[in-house]
Amino acid sequence: MWQNGGMPKALPAIDMSAPVCCAPVASGPISDADALEIALRLKALADPVRVKIVSYLFSSTTGGEISGDLAAVLDLSESTVSHHLTQLRKAGLVVSDRRGMNMFHRIRPEALQALCTALDPNCCT
Repeated sequence: MWQNGGMPKALPAIDMSAPVCCAPVASGPISDADALEIALRLKALADPVRVKIVSYLFSSTTGGEISGDLAAVLDLSESTVSHHLTQLRKAGLVVSDRRGMNMFHRIRPEALQALCTALDPNCCT
């Protein structure tokens, strides 16, 4: 797992723009590729700030879409919030659009639903 300089081995890059699409973990042993796909998305959520961002997006009064006021709401710097949003976008969990001078962010509910279903096919029935 660890490479020469004491740094963790980097995970390979995969396209995570589409929701996770593999057999549920509970259906039996899954392939290495499917396990990696699920793990990379879970890794994107494995940070308290990112969980707070997702929670805030879900609970926003503007239909799950908010503009750049996240830093103030979360009491974090713009660069910190930007970093975390980038990780959530790479995982396909959040979409961001520029409109004029503002960035708007929203959850991709189908991506989170697919991740839930991959973990437990009975979780959302």
